[in-house]
Amino acid sequence: MRVLIAVFFALAASAIQAQDMLGDLRDQGLGFAQVTPGRSLQFPRDHGAHPDYRVEWWYLTANLEDSEGGQWGMQWTLFRQALSPRQAQAGWQSNQVWMAHAAITTPDGHFFEQRFARGGIDQAGVSRVAQDGHFNAWMDDWEWRSNSAALFPAKLKFSVGEREIVLLLEGTGELVANGIDGYSQKSAQGQASYYYSQPHIRVRGFVSQGLEKTYLSGKGWLDREWSSQELAENQQGWDWFALHLDDGHKLMVYQLRHADGEHWLSGNWIDPQGSARLLDRDSIVLSSTRSGNIETGDERSRKLPMEWKLALVEQDRSWRIRPLYDQQWMATRIPYWEGVVLIEDEQGAPSGVGYMELTGYQ
Repeated sequence: MRVLIAVFFALAASAIQAQDMLGDLRDQGLGFAQVTPGRSLQFPRDHGAHPDYRVEWWYLTANLEDSEGGQWGMQWTLFRQALSPRQAQAGWQSNQVWMAHAAITTPDGHFFEQRFARGGIDQAGVSRVAQDGHFNAWMDDWEWRSNSAALFPAKLKFSVGEREIVLLLEGTGELVANGIDGYSQKSAQGQASYYYSQPHIRVRGFVSQGLEKTYLSGKGWLDREWSSQELAENQQGWDWFALHLDDGHKLMVYQLRHADGEHWLSGNWIDPQGSARLLDRDSIVLSSTRSGNIETGDERSRKLPMEWKLALVEQDRSWRIRPLYDQQWMATRIPYWEGVVLIEDEQGAPSGVGYMELTGYQ
């Protein structure tokens, strides 16, 4: 669940006050295109940008291993926001702004980088079909370029500090429409987004730092989402999980936390053949089992729910979810926790790997 961190780049223009980082997510988005049920997702059209909507992103995570079985993780995200509902224009008159986050989780620590750019001047952007006919998403020298107008196969190149990352991405299954045919409702008041995922990605590549090069391989997960209004007034933040189970199933679950404790839960249960089943609030039982104090780099710490129990009622299955290590904090302009998690069954046996995102914790 990518509840539009992209709206936060308004921070670059001092548009959001620090005491209410999620305030813009609760704005009604008047004048922008609105998310309504019944719109069919169309590809490759919807791989590209939707500038009439307020915010969107291209969000890739990957669980990777090195040759010795060490656990690694990777996050690369490109966010777009329209600062006003007027039609997007070219050049310096553009009302589009961009933000990119990159992170790598290694056996030795968690490292991240962020960048900002304005639209209209070729500093950043997404082309459904670039001039040579390929899908292309970029900011400066960070670039995702596919072999066609589809998203995959593709090559992703970016850096985090002194680390250079090059990954080859191959889709091994069909795209999954979240919610009802891609219409993903976020509250009883009607907030929603258009949302699809590619949970079937084979990843291989390397991380280089100086003369040292580490080869990696594993599984990736892409989320694509766009909207103009995402949170209800009483929603405080969200907890999101994308899980690769060892038996071939994929599971995406998120909860939007309500002030009264009546959280909004949704997700998708995807079988090894790629068939997806929508999960609603009555289908999911999610609870935190351990909290941890996270060092955030701003002379303070935050207490976050680090370990979880997740159960699916109809499938009669449950798992324990715990981080590879607690300190996977993204001390970006808008801070949040995102990193590698390990999955165990109720007996404690390893059952898979995944990614977890936690936002809105003060």
